[in-house]
Amino acid sequence: MERIDSSGLDLKDQVISINRVTKVVKGGKNLSFSALVVVGNESGVVGFGSGKAREVPLAIKKGIEAAKKNLIRVPLKGSTIPYQVTGVFGSGRVLLKPAREGTGVIAGGPVRAILQSVGIRDVVTKSIGSSNPHNVVRATFEGLRTIKDPAVVLRMRRQFADEE
Repeated sequence: MERIDSSGLDLKDQVISINRVTKVVKGGKNLSFSALVVVGNESGVVGFGSGKAREVPLAIKKGIEAAKKNLIRVPLKGSTIPYQVTGVFGSGRVLLKPAREGTGVIAGGPVRAILQSVGIRDVVTKSIGSSNPHNVVRATFEGLRTIKDPAVVLRMRRQFADEE
């Protein structure tokens, strides 16, 4: 998997969830915030990251920095995905189905944020199992990561057939 440089891309960030977390120490409780953030250029590049800090803006900033280091490229077919795919992470499953032009993004919370960041405008999704935002985000990314460009697959198949 090639690493995508975020410096030349016009990335837009979107906060998926902010969680207040506490660490119990000898002197009492330490309060901090955890932020789950997704970044994308709305034309096939997307990444997610998690940041934790004492204040919400700092947590979001850390999440954005982490997301920029974790970018993937998703092959698109017009305004949708090339074929149906299921992403699995932990007990979270996300089913992504291509849809006709004009259908819109039929997805809930975290999945919708990711798909809009990628630039997918027509897709039908179903989140099965865990509704934990972290698991849903990772399952969605796993599904998007497994999508292969049909043209590349066709070229590889032709190459393989020529060798035999």
